[in-house]
Amino acid sequence: MAPVIIRDVKKNFGAFRALKGVSVDIEHGQFVVLVGPSGCGKSTLLRMIAGLEEIDGGEIVINERVVNDLLPKERDIAMVFQSYALYPHMTVAQNMGFSLKVRGTPRQERDEKVARAAQILGLETLLERTPKQLSGGQRQRVAMGRAIVRDPVVFLFDEPLSNLDAKLRVQMRAEIKDLHQRMKTTTIYVTHDQIEAMTMADVIVVMRDGVIEQIGSPIELYDEPTNVFVATFIGSPSMNIIEGRVSGNKFVTDDAIELPLSESTMNAEARYYGVRPECFDIVDHGVKMNVKVVEPTGAETMIVGDIGRHTVTCVFHHRLTVRPGEELQVLPRPETEHVFDGQENRIARRRAGK
Repeated sequence: MAPVIIRDVKKNFGAFRALKGVSVDIEHGQFVVLVGPSGCGKSTLLRMIAGLEEIDGGEIVINERVVNDLLPKERDIAMVFQSYALYPHMTVAQNMGFSLKVRGTPRQERDEKVARAAQILGLETLLERTPKQLSGGQRQRVAMGRAIVRDPVVFLFDEPLSNLDAKLRVQMRAEIKDLHQRMKTTTIYVTHDQIEAMTMADVIVVMRDGVIEQIGSPIELYDEPTNVFVATFIGSPSMNIIEGRVSGNKFVTDDAIELPLSESTMNAEARYYGVRPECFDIVDHGVKMNVKVVEPTGAETMIVGDIGRHTVTCVFHHRLTVRPGEELQVLPRPETEHVFDGQENRIARRRAGK
């Protein structure tokens, strides 16, 4: 295990500023996920930690050692890529032990480390197979095993599940998280999939346009997003955002739709009203929603509809027989709404009596 400290790190590609001064402290044994849309700089930052990209400014410290000028092999890290990058002519055992062989590790020690990694990953019966005889999930486990045998102080994962189908991604998410809980190795994981981030991370780092928007636990980011971007990026389906102004004890949209405000969110600075899809209830005297799309999933029903000129998504944890073209009366549950100011920054709730 090792801490990783990133201090005001910058990266330019010509005139394009890919990273504009990123700072984050990663503690011993944490599972940290870098998440954000394509082009936000998350993979660039991971490659800089690995030593695959030069640093144009700032400092990266791994295990109390500044690594800015160290080669990748000198940083005591192991990286798992989106591509499995396995040697097709080698067996599973040979692929997993190849880096040790190149380093001159004695055969017996090499075999022991490969056997240990195979046991951890459930690959004991596959050691003599070649990559073409493996499924996608098995190949990814071999790539992870190749990293494990090196006993690194930090694991780096660069979108390792992107090439897998949906069911296998869910399985591999659980396997990677279980692996981390058993090995306790500091792990930095890059993904554009916020579901992966929410289900796997101890800490999420949300990035956009080369800067960090928010750092926190999955629940912190879900319950207290720092701005509209984080609010709509974290959560699936994303938070509904409606523009308007506060009038009395209501939030009034530009087309005169009135939405309820709790006492803690009544703030004259509010210009955006946010509510999670699962926080709507069907009530007798709510706001009229014209149903456009109904998506039953069995356990839940997702409905997309219009409230005035605003399209919103609602998720109900039961089955509904409503059809497109019909109307529902809905309201957000008390204290579930979020408000944001004109710069799209979150306005913190007032405590009772304040």
